[in-house]
Amino acid sequence: MFMHSPLIIDVAGFKLTTAERQRLAHPLVGGVILFARNWQGRDQLTALCRQIKAVRPDLLIAVDHEGGRVQRFRTDGFTHLPPMAALGALWGAPDKKKEMPGTSAMRASRAATASGYVLGAELRACGVDLSFAPVLDLDYGDSSVIGDRSFHRDPRVVSMLAQALMLGLQQSGMGNCGKHFPGHGFVKADSHVAIPVDKRSLKKILREDAAPFGWLSAGLTAVMPAHVIYPKVDARPAGFSERWLQDVLRRQLGFTGAIFSDDLSMEAARHIDGRQVSFTEAALAALGAGADMVLLCNQSVVNDGVPIDEAIDALSRAVLEGQWALNPASEERRQALLPRDRAMDWDSLMVSERYMHALSLLP
Repeated sequence: MFMHSPLIIDVAGFKLTTAERQRLAHPLVGGVILFARNWQGRDQLTALCRQIKAVRPDLLIAVDHEGGRVQRFRTDGFTHLPPMAALGALWGAPDKKKEMPGTSAMRASRAATASGYVLGAELRACGVDLSFAPVLDLDYGDSSVIGDRSFHRDPRVVSMLAQALMLGLQQSGMGNCGKHFPGHGFVKADSHVAIPVDKRSLKKILREDAAPFGWLSAGLTAVMPAHVIYPKVDARPAGFSERWLQDVLRRQLGFTGAIFSDDLSMEAARHIDGRQVSFTEAALAALGAGADMVLLCNQSVVNDGVPIDEAIDALSRAVLEGQWALNPASEERRQALLPRDRAMDWDSLMVSERYMHALSLLP
């Protein structure tokens, strides 16, 4: 009956509970997002991923693991990756004497590819399928939530370094997710706790912040929109806007991959059209605007999973009552994010030449 699995949900701890297994078995659930609370060590993480796949092998296991301050797993052998701003700084570093012009940019690109490979290979060795990376936001110097998560202020530098990092992810067998479309770096407010508003014109945003999404559209396998309102384009946040997701991202920029909502528990996701909405209403709004998958995070711990169960039940009713149509194309895009090859186990990875060479190239 259900030909589309749009819900990406969280789990509470180091292993699955009976209730969580039941949730994950529901055909409307398409994956799990992990957090630091799900991390005790590599063996435990690997066992948790196996538990998830034992429920349904097609479930997508994802995590925010960018490097710098946004890296969920940091100990027990995981490499503490640099923030993306470190790669941007390397791009702009003065070339050494007698080097060809542009050598520092090439060095930065090489380091970005190495970062992407180490990031993806270590996660995959433990059973994780996808990291929500790279960040394509521009660094205007004022956003506390973006900051050094951004490669650079220049959209051309951001695009080149992101492309290099995406190559490293691809080499590890992992896809990618560019975020936060069309750009979160200009606004100061943090969408986790506030409702950011960017009053610039569509022309201005497309020329600068959204430019990397267009330039990289052929290589991006997924995109995550921002919970930011751009009132000169649409009164709704980008993640709930058909104008942004369908007209701009899909048609104008030519993006054909998967679209994830950002976390629907964030403050900026709970207010649409001037009113506060439920998780279910937010999910239906995002899916109706063109998202393929929606993230419902931090509810298994805070609210014992009740909002997740309510969302599953409400989406089921919406399908049965014809209020929302399942999208087979969205399901194809979700399935395309699952790795196609067998991951290298941790011990083999640690002694592989490619991995050791990549480590030597990190800044």
